[in-house]
Amino acid sequence: MLLVRDEFRRAQLAIAALFCVLGFQYATWAARLPALKSDLGLSEAQLGLLLMACGVGAAVSFPLVAALSRRWGSRRLSLLSALFLGVLLLALAAAPNYPVALLVMCADGVGVGCLNVAMNAQGAALESRHKRTAMSQLHATFSAGSLGAALLASGMSALSHSAALHFGVATVLVILLTLYAQPALLPEEQPARPSADEAGADTDAGTGDAPEKKKKRTWSIPSSVTLWMGGAMVFGTVAEGAMNDWSALYMKEVADASARLAPLGIAVVSVMMVLARLFADGWRTRWGDARVVRVGSILATAGLAFALLAGGVAPALIGFACMGLGLAAVTPCVYVAAARQGSDALALVAAMGTTGLLAGPPVIGFIASGSSLVWGMAAVAVSASLVSVCAARIRWTATAEAEVAEATEATEATEATEATEATEAAEAAEAKG
Repeated sequence: MLLVRDEFRRAQLAIAALFCVLGFQYATWAARLPALKSDLGLSEAQLGLLLMACGVGAAVSFPLVAALSRRWGSRRLSLLSALFLGVLLLALAAAPNYPVALLVMCADGVGVGCLNVAMNAQGAALESRHKRTAMSQLHATFSAGSLGAALLASGMSALSHSAALHFGVATVLVILLTLYAQPALLPEEQPARPSADEAGADTDAGTGDAPEKKKKRTWSIPSSVTLWMGGAMVFGTVAEGAMNDWSALYMKEVADASARLAPLGIAVVSVMMVLARLFADGWRTRWGDARVVRVGSILATAGLAFALLAGGVAPALIGFACMGLGLAAVTPCVYVAAARQGSDALALVAAMGTTGLLAGPPVIGFIASGSSLVWGMAAVAVSASLVSVCAARIRWTATAEAEVAEATEATEATEATEATEATEAAEAAEAKG
């Protein structure tokens, strides 16, 4: 970190380390699910409930997350929650029975909710402070962390069947990444303005007791803008989660792909999403968040609709690629918009996104069991289209770099006008002389 002198890059790398921690920690225990199932003697239903415990913990944690964000700030909360997630890996490996494992996974969901909100708040603050876009690339490092965890799991499984050894090594890596991030994380700042969710509870017109009321406030009714952001996040994560869980089965049972080609469905979605997120910050700067989200969701809808109508392996892969490309920038853009509304809004939107990831795949499964997987995937296309509907109701602001570009152009135009006027004045004075 000391070798990076640019302040923006130092902070970006530090925040990226937090995103990497979240992806790494999640993929670490997910990769060991077969071993955990065997060690604890779990049935398929019990394993499903174990997974649901993590999602439920994250979904219901938003009041706590909002309170901790206000009390500790995003810097402190992100560091503590990252360390907490590392320790939970050891607790999961040492869980003696199923009830304890359920409690650990529920606590893991709370930790995920805390880190998710805190690191996205840091990312939004980075863009605001330096007037440069960065959130999409930060989200790409989450996927990089997941990939690193998968590679580590493969290597550790070859060396030993012990989940405790594997999770011990993973915990050390999580701690090292957290320590790496700590020096360059952004310090806390006072919010520039109260959010739409917070303004009503923070002020009392005509009286002088606003500070006291602000101290007493714990939660306020979300504004319509925040709810539209939450809707965009829910529908986006429903579509993203469903593609992760159902694409391989669609390839095999509907597109008639071979066992060798079926896994390419999720691979195409994942690769396109990572690549798109690496370049999406440039798109945001050029076209703005609103257009990127709306066009992306329309592309995802059209691509998946084409795959369903055309049938076959090749159309499916094309449609899945459109889904990954179109949905890649949705969550980064919505997180930035929510962070501008305040910590409460960010916590609620993050919780709604987690709910989408939790509820989406089972809902698609219910639809598929009641009709067919084609209709289930059609529901995914509808969910992607609803992202565009919600995005149209969000008050998007210009991206940081776009604001700087506009300000620069205005300054240059003013300077050019002043220079022209000065030249004309000098020529006029010379002519009189």
